[in-house]
Amino acid sequence: MPKELCVCQEIARKQQRINVYSIKRKYGKIMTIIEGIDEKQLDIKELTKSLKSKLACGGTSKEGHIELQGNHKARAKGVLVEMGFSAEMIDTR
Repeated sequence: MPKELCVCQEIARKQQRINVYSIKRKYGKIMTIIEGIDEKQLDIKELTKSLKSKLACGGTSKEGHIELQGNHKARAKGVLVEMGFSAEMIDTR
């Protein structure tokens, strides 16, 4: 099927159960963790790149989750909703 007609990624984005939370790392630094994104359905590296760009922070994707430098819980949820993820499926702790 042509890529323009494929709605696979939109459907995959709506069905993801995503957890967004912050943890304290070494030397008191805050990290925002985004987990629950299925790597088989979505390109997690491309998603990480766009999140880092929109939130103006550093970060990486490791072991199936995204780590962002700083406390971006509220803003990350808004950006994920803009990208097409369902707001009801995103939990912030």
